[in-house]
Amino acid sequence: MLRVYRGASALVAVGLLAIRLGAQRPAPPGAIGPLPAPAPSSTFDVYEKSIVDLMAAQRIGTVTSHDLVQKYLDRIGVYDKAGPRLNAMIALNPRALEDADALDAERSSGHVRGPLHGIPIVVKDNYATEGMPTTAGSLALAGFQTNRDAFTVKRLKNAGAVVIGKTNLHELAYGITTISSAGGQTRNPYDLTRNPGGSSGGTGAAVAASFAAAGMGTDTCGSIRNPSSENSLWGLRGTLGLSSRDGIVPLSLTQDIGGPLARTVGDLILMLDYTVGEDPADPLTNGAAAHIPRTYNSMVGDAGLGDVTIGVLTPLFGTAPEDEEVGTIVREAIEDLRSLGAGIVEIPFPRLEEALRDTSVINAEFKFDLQAFLAKYPAAPVKTLGDILLSGKYSPAVEQVLKRANEVTARESEGYRLSLSRREQAKQAVLEVMSQNHLTAFVYPTLRRKPAIIGQPQLGSNCQLSATIGFPAMSMPAGFTADGLPVGMDLLGQPWSEGKLLKVAFAYERLVAPRKPPKSTPGLVKN
Repeated sequence: MLRVYRGASALVAVGLLAIRLGAQRPAPPGAIGPLPAPAPSSTFDVYEKSIVDLMAAQRIGTVTSHDLVQKYLDRIGVYDKAGPRLNAMIALNPRALEDADALDAERSSGHVRGPLHGIPIVVKDNYATEGMPTTAGSLALAGFQTNRDAFTVKRLKNAGAVVIGKTNLHELAYGITTISSAGGQTRNPYDLTRNPGGSSGGTGAAVAASFAAAGMGTDTCGSIRNPSSENSLWGLRGTLGLSSRDGIVPLSLTQDIGGPLARTVGDLILMLDYTVGEDPADPLTNGAAAHIPRTYNSMVGDAGLGDVTIGVLTPLFGTAPEDEEVGTIVREAIEDLRSLGAGIVEIPFPRLEEALRDTSVINAEFKFDLQAFLAKYPAAPVKTLGDILLSGKYSPAVEQVLKRANEVTARESEGYRLSLSRREQAKQAVLEVMSQNHLTAFVYPTLRRKPAIIGQPQLGSNCQLSATIGFPAMSMPAGFTADGLPVGMDLLGQPWSEGKLLKVAFAYERLVAPRKPPKSTPGLVKN
């Protein structure tokens, strides 16, 4: 049951190139160019609209932020717990319309905070969000309020975004099919019998179904990129240290990072601009400012990809018959990159499998990182992973991983130290291969298999490379299977090369327009 808690395209590309907005700046007058005459808000449909579209519609008076919030809430009402019953939302913000009204009043007075002013978004329910519970999908944390925003959520709110709700996730972010005791099973809007990816599958399904303009997820090993791939979205896991982990319920602080999921590259850039940067509460972000442009929009443009060389990471395409369809689709998309001028090089990387072996530290860190987070909040209903297990308030889908993590008695074990050492060795091995081949990025399938049927395990994830070495990786739509399921491909670059990845993505999107919306959640306005 959805809880409402009370308490304290080409047009997109042209618009994005035109606005050239820096972080924390209002849109300059005339930046979008000539605009059409306003249409009544009743005929304006938020379905598949970009942030640039919504910004323009507010600017000319077609709609208010209040209108936008209500229209997205209408879509949630029709499609989330009714109709296809996507079950993407875990809670709605009871103050969303009130927040929108305040932003509308600011706009009426002549103050516009920037391109996110009045834009409705969703956030994964492991982000601390003032005035709403943060359950991380677990009934053991039902009603838990932090009474503060995560750093990223605060940045988005300060930029004028309206958090209209929180999305379901694989419980405690410990899995990739998005099932939880607090939120149930989220469905894939492209095939309601299949999972939407995870752990940020609620955000993936919600953004794909136009429940909001864009959304936030977290990625410990694929949890932004897998849902992006399975919902025909763009999703970025940045360089470790690009954005703050403060206020995010942790799975593994060595591997955790937050990031946006969006329907267009332009929307991804706008969300990224307002969610990156240094935070004194997260030492890993120290020095990040030196690597972050004023706006990532400055990194994209009309030029081709003649200065880009992409390595096709063949070991991650797989060799099983079940890998063939996805691999073929990704290779067809790679040919589109070649047509844009990019150099394409096959990289066999025979040492890759060995380099990534025993590099995950999730099981070693989860218990201790979660308990350190809960200790910051005296009102937390549970204090330890053992408390969660004793409560019985968790999904059977995570029972075994929780029990295994709770058996870890010490974080600083010999095995843990060995994993950290192997992670550094893997990083150096990847840098060596990229340098030897003069690569801008690697490319490979985000997942080698299509979305699994609900109740079955999801196989074929290629999440570990970026999660191990901490380099940025962006999933972008590559195409669709014969039965209409989205396929994504990862671009992985060197540290702090997010701008280069976005340049490739922007050029590719303009050429191919690879995203197609799901048929299960059509527009509600009949024009």
